[in-house]
Amino acid sequence: MFLLVVLMLCIATVPLLGGRLGALAELHPRAGWLAMLAIAIQIVIISVIPGADSSVLQAAHLVSYALLGAFVFANRHIPGMALIALGGGSNVLVIAANDGVMPADPDLIASAAVQKTDGEFLNSAVVQNPHLAFLGDILATPGWWPIHALVSVGDCILILGALVLLHVACGSSLGRVAGRLRVLAPATAR
Repeated sequence: MFLLVVLMLCIATVPLLGGRLGALAELHPRAGWLAMLAIAIQIVIISVIPGADSSVLQAAHLVSYALLGAFVFANRHIPGMALIALGGGSNVLVIAANDGVMPADPDLIASAAVQKTDGEFLNSAVVQNPHLAFLGDILATPGWWPIHALVSVGDCILILGALVLLHVACGSSLGRVAGRLRVLAPATAR
């Protein structure tokens, strides 16, 4: 939910900086079904059947990221996708290293009031002796925000990639600056 709200805020900044949101219709991403399937899997494992067999849920969690990775790869020509791949890859790496769960800082979990009942799958949870913990959910939105969420370094990079994608594709003043940086916006995308 948090990433969706942040994405909406990123979209709102496009016209404020002189961009044209209608330009998004000209992107024509490839293999959109991969992203839709991945999102559907995550919704099912987190919201519909969180009490199912944990090994199945953890495997499905990793499969959803593999599908998203395939989508990003198919659309690597789009500006910002390199950052999106880096952020997503960071999340996949830490989740895979921790048996399909994003390790979260125990103090942040307590502050976010995330409660796990026995046998319920959470995509972000306290993990005993986590691997690559610095890539886990180590940041939190302020408690006074309407949506209190835990955030990983990979999530922050994903948001930056989405911001680049939106602003370069829509031709905002920020997008023109980012477009000059070939790492963020490949020449074929402009």
